[in-house]
Amino acid sequence: MVEVFVAGIGMTRFGRLPEHDIKTLTRWAVGDALDDAGASLDDIEAAFFANATQGHMDGQHMVRGQIALRAMGLGGIPVVNVENACASAATAFNLAVNFLGAGQGDIALAIGAEKMVSSDKALMFGAFDSAWDVANVEANRAILLGLGRAITPPPGSSSEQPYSVFMDVYAAFARDHMSRYGTTQRQIAAVAAKNHAHSVHNPRAQFQHSLSIDEVLGAPPITYPLTRPMCSPISDGAAAALLATPAGLKRLNGDRARAIKVLASVLRTGTDRSEDEPELHCTVQASRRAYDIAGLGPQDVSVAEVHDATAVGEIIQIENLGLVAFGEGGPAGEHGVTRLGGRIPVNPSGGLESKGHPIGATGLGQIHELVTQLRGEAGPRQVADARIAAAENGGGVIGIEEAVASVILLGR
Repeated sequence: MVEVFVAGIGMTRFGRLPEHDIKTLTRWAVGDALDDAGASLDDIEAAFFANATQGHMDGQHMVRGQIALRAMGLGGIPVVNVENACASAATAFNLAVNFLGAGQGDIALAIGAEKMVSSDKALMFGAFDSAWDVANVEANRAILLGLGRAITPPPGSSSEQPYSVFMDVYAAFARDHMSRYGTTQRQIAAVAAKNHAHSVHNPRAQFQHSLSIDEVLGAPPITYPLTRPMCSPISDGAAAALLATPAGLKRLNGDRARAIKVLASVLRTGTDRSEDEPELHCTVQASRRAYDIAGLGPQDVSVAEVHDATAVGEIIQIENLGLVAFGEGGPAGEHGVTRLGGRIPVNPSGGLESKGHPIGATGLGQIHELVTQLRGEAGPRQVADARIAAAENGGGVIGIEEAVASVILLGR
């Protein structure tokens, strides 16, 4: 495989952006990535456009990428539409890496864009309803509720307001983790408080205010053990990465010293495993493959961005990545291991809980943060001497785990 580098990155603010349509968000993120790389539209040889909900939200199916990119003047090249649940943007990145690695071109674009915020709450929350097997909804619920069967939610610990079905999914994961390892609600709250503190220094984050652990615990409940600040918001936004081979870098006018190498990009899907086999989790399998490709181990990772659609997601995924042992994710968050200045900083961007979660853009939002970190350009949230970065991005659910998992390793 040809070596592949991230030459340029771009990202809008994430949040409620009613003044910007998906074409505008796409133009914003792609334009920033091109400027960052010293490139122009004419340099792009292929584009991979990630979006998961536009078909549901406004009925635009089939040619979303061609429409959004043509509006900014990009046409005449291969454009691939990518829909892979919350891992759509990471999948677009993976496809761009493989396009270049296979020698099909020298410069490719990965872009994710999403417009999810709506005054129609039923429409907005309904965007999540097809990220599991819609032919077996009751069976899905039974399997997931079975995970948390050892813990009975206390009275008044579920919201009467509408929320995404995936908050129920993560609550089941959380109760299973609590019963299996002794993880506490306070440890989950500590992760959320840490990420809200990180987001204060991220001007692109949806939320930029800190919260104490007690404030997180005292916030309105969503579904036990999750309170509102432990959960990612619904967001609009876009993020992009311009990737290049060594030959492609030579064609660009940017600062080549700022190019970041792609060490591995791995996708895996879930399997029918037992709940007593966490070592077979799809993210565990993806991370082991990524480390093998890169010739690295979890001990080499300087900084990570992981898929914390809820705070317990971070706890689970840092265990799956091998950054801490199984069962140690909760204590790691509580004792500052994953905070800026800790042994392994996780989600310095603020994570999905604070940065926001525009589904089709989320994975590339992680890449934006990690490239910024590896370049040493993150300002007050900079991880000291960051050299190796890991991004974990998951999507959907089948059975007891994500339907798809992505692990990407980057290095300088």
